[in-house]
Amino acid sequence: MSVADRIDELAGRALRTRWFVRAPIKLYRARLGFLLGHRMLMLEHTGRTSGLPRQVVLEVVERPAPDTYVIVSGFGERAQWYRNILADPAVHVSVGARRHVPARATPMSAEESAAALARYATARPQTWKRLKGSIEAAVGAPVDTLPMVTLQLDPGRK
Repeated sequence: MSVADRIDELAGRALRTRWFVRAPIKLYRARLGFLLGHRMLMLEHTGRTSGLPRQVVLEVVERPAPDTYVIVSGFGERAQWYRNILADPAVHVSVGARRHVPARATPMSAEESAAALARYATARPQTWKRLKGSIEAAVGAPVDTLPMVTLQLDPGRK
């Protein structure tokens, strides 16, 4: 096994470790989410069964407009946050200095997702190489089959 494969395997294991992936939520709750910049955001959504508020921190794949963010479900359609936004697309987003901004989550088509991933790979080739290997090691599926979502912020809505 090569060093790169070993790193991907370790990163994949970290992505499957609950405390590790949930740690950035504490930064957002402490009003320190801005430390993660605009490449990460906290998505606040409603549990489809419980009706309780839920949070997840995700990487921004693309920002096609000032109030639009594209994210990917690294664990595919089985990710709880993804299943929750399908049930209720009304969400809130915290990113940079912006906190708890109302937004609408819209799943992207396979074609839209492929185009967004291609743009990401071109814009950030080194990050893409590492991220692709890590996600594929974590989920055991090609990253280009994972669902993507557009988040459209609506700062005027409460």
